[in-house]
Amino acid sequence: MRPITDETHDTGLALAERYGLSIYDAMIAASALHAECDTLWSEDMQHGLLVRGQLRIATPFRRD
Repeated sequence: MRPITDETHDTGLALAERYGLSIYDAMIAASALHAECDTLWSEDMQHGLLVRGQLRIATPFRRD
């Protein structure tokens, strides 16, 4: 587990504005980006969304 940093917080705010995510979801996505994840599994974010060209949002209940 990593503490949230100012950089992660700023990234989250930018993601919320750019992709229309809620602040909470944007902070999760920002944390995933800073952890160098390539997939973020979520049942309530937009399936298939590619964030900053490196983080794909995937819904575990979809089969495509």
